[in-house]
Amino acid sequence: MSSDIITIEPIREEHIESFHKALDMVSRERKYLTFLEAPPLESTREFVLDMIEGGHPQVVAVMGGKVVGWCDIRRHARETHAHCGALGMGIIPGYRDKGLGKRLICAALELACERGFHRVELHVHADNPRAIALYDKVGFVREGVARDAVKIDGRFIDAIQMAVIFG
Repeated sequence: MSSDIITIEPIREEHIESFHKALDMVSRERKYLTFLEAPPLESTREFVLDMIEGGHPQVVAVMGGKVVGWCDIRRHARETHAHCGALGMGIIPGYRDKGLGKRLICAALELACERGFHRVELHVHADNPRAIALYDKVGFVREGVARDAVKIDGRFIDAIQMAVIFG
């Protein structure tokens, strides 16, 4: 396979270190995620292995053996909310605005639907129009705004709550 082809695939244990680096890179941009840096590698490893073992949808975009983006949907733990999952995603700089976000989210949503999710929800920073447009495009509906929900470097940011419901 050519190293310039980006594949979307379910995350595997061998992706963990590269996923951790991608998560850290996007986190340190201090504008898209609620992480300001990735959790320690061992915590990330535990998270990914739990996602795999628990059947939670998590896909990665891989190019040349390197994770350049991800999308995960974590099912809520409580029985009364177990039909719902929370979506998180990110793409490292240099790979954005190329349709990769849509490929990632569609793959993760397809897995969520196959695994019996009824609702997938997310919070997106209100100052991230690119992500909001993507979520709108794939069928997410705005449900509300959490005012001043995020504070990064002394600046408050609203979070838009969005969700998609299957069937």
